[in-house]
Amino acid sequence: QVQLVESGGGLVQAGGSLRLSCIASARTFGAYAITWFRRAPGKEREFVAAITGTGSSTYYTDSVKGRFTISRDNAKNTVYLQMNSLKPEDTAVYYCAADTVATVAAKFYMYWGQGTQVTVSP
Repeated sequence: QVQLVESGGGLVQAGGSLRLSCIASARTFGAYAITWFRRAPGKEREFVAAITGTGSSTYYTDSVKGRFTISRDNAKNTVYLQMNSLKPEDTAVYYCAADTVATVAAKFYMYWGQGTQVTVSP
């Protein structure tokens, strides 16, 4: 069983930055890929970024490449999502999810956090 808790969301102006954290309760945290998804109002949940268990590989959706950086600290059971140059279209609830394989398809993830709201004002 893996429990995930996100934090770091908030209200920021366009062009600003936020860093989200996802803390996991897994004993073997390094065995899990961690992925960030987001759901904007009235839209489907979408893949944002993923990182493999060792942190050796990262993946991003095109709309955040060059602006967002995913990283992890396995000693702290934590994954981070550094978000720079934020845009109003980044406004969404951001969720982290864990599974043994990184994939862009949300349906394959067994473990989810409760989400953290990110709001970017124009």
